Amino acid sequence: MAEVSVFEPGGYRYVPGVFQYSSGVAAESGFAIERARFRRALPLAAGFAAAEAHLAAIGRPTVAFAACELRSPAPFTDAGFRAFNEIYVGTLERWGIFRDGVNPVARTNVCPIYDKPTAPAMVAFSYTVPAAGDGFVVAGSGEAREGPGDYASRTVRLNDTSPEGLREKVAFVAAEMERRMAALGCGWGDATVTQAYTVQDIGHLVGPELGVRGAMAAGLTWTYARPPVVGLDFEMDVRGVARELVI
Repeated sequence: MAEVSVFEPGGYRYVPGVFQYSSGVAAESGFAIERARFRRALPLAAGFAAAEAHLAAIGRPTVAFAACELRSPAPFTDAGFRAFNEIYVGTLERWGIFRDGVNPVARTNVCPIYDKPTAPAMVAFSYTVPAAGDGFVVAGSGEAREGPGDYASRTVRLNDTSPEGLREKVAFVAAEMERRMAALGCGWGDATVTQAYTVQDIGHLVGPELGVRGAMAAGLTWTYARPPVVGLDFEMDVRGVARELVI
């Protein structure tokens, strides 16, 4: 099972990932996770500012910021993705969240085909509140295995969008969602939303690879978007929260 660490100032635990994001978060005892979505995606800096203002309005510190959902104009190269991430973590460092190269915040960043932003933007964020509840957010993950090396060398069935190639990709990502949820002490039965991101036709896989796992008790939200790195074709994230709002 994956390692889990606790970010005490924020009231949540997380599965360590890479420097730009964790693999997922879950509320610690005495806290619950809420999600806020913007009516329209906001440019990244404006999104962070709006999130900070919302947290202040409800009496929560910026360290309560636990996850976010981003949209980018087009998939990045490996180098471009790293450059973007170095800018992204700057705000989290200023907020006292990103420390010594460790980032507890979970994240999804995908590239919509329609209504795409002109620059990276934020569409939603999740945070902790004092409550007798719980909640979790599993970060977005595509079909790239964790580990060293470039994305291409770690991608399952690279450039293979045949029915069987997609089957293997979807199965791999769904299993990764399960691994992360298990580490956080959660499962499909705790999920309130399951999201898939792809421009490929996965219709023939929704039942055999997702439904049979119990992954769609609340349905499947399919966003017509590409994962954030060139060469990836399928991404998912999962969350289980008791309260969501639009701001």
